[in-house]
Amino acid sequence: MDHIAWMALREIETRRLNEGRLQAHYAVQWLARAARAYIPPQPDDSHTSLRWDHDLDGFTTRALPDHSRLCLQLTNLTLKLHGGNSSAAEQPFSLDGSTDLEVRRWLGEHISGRGHDMRALDAPSPYEMPPHTIAGGARYDATGSADALAMIAACFANAEILLDDVRRQMIERKLSASQVCCWPHHFDLATLAMVPMQEPGMDGFVGAGLSPGDEYYNEPYFYVSVYPEPQPEALPALPASGHWHRHEFTAAILPAHRILAATDQATATSDFLQRAVAIALHILG
Repeated sequence: MDHIAWMALREIETRRLNEGRLQAHYAVQWLARAARAYIPPQPDDSHTSLRWDHDLDGFTTRALPDHSRLCLQLTNLTLKLHGGNSSAAEQPFSLDGSTDLEVRRWLGEHISGRGHDMRALDAPSPYEMPPHTIAGGARYDATGSADALAMIAACFANAEILLDDVRRQMIERKLSASQVCCWPHHFDLATLAMVPMQEPGMDGFVGAGLSPGDEYYNEPYFYVSVYPEPQPEALPALPASGHWHRHEFTAAILPAHRILAATDQATATSDFLQRAVAIALHILG
């Protein structure tokens, strides 16, 4: 595993971790808003998907019409417009201490300077966000959430490397697998493979991903999902570090506290993903 630049995870108090996750989730919506406003829409909403940038320690949009990308450095919640045709040197904008209204003012000014209609940023979101005071005008507090943001960024950075390995192995099996990307609605980083099934015209799906936490788990977790969902009695045993989740979706789960307990975090996580993917493919036949 020495070829993987694993970033060691450390334990963060649950309340602080959840607060940092929610602030990061709200911050990344600015990338989603820009993508919905200016990137040609795709039926699967892939135009809003984001890529992890290891140099940035954060996410970037796909290219906007002027070839720029809106970026968010996750460790300190800083926005930046990068590249494109503009000759103007634009300073990054720190969300720390700012409200969404102030973020909108900054982004609108800079996006209009690149020839885009700033009013397109104000289109309503197609999905609801989890509740947080930011939605009511509270200020971001990246400084107060610095340890949680660093933990979440490390989880995403580690996941991008491991999930890209999973994707390559799927392709080597002659399966169609999507790029590893972040979906801003659920704020998870994932790849999805389509698996032809024995019944003609039927396809199954295996998804491998990382969630920083959600309504199901109040900590980051890796998952390997299976669709169509198998019957509970058909689920085989998983590695001891993982368990099957069956409420509203079926997936093998490796929660962060199990990774933290491992002597070698990288090897334990990689082994879980490899074995869980093999089990999921076996389930689909």
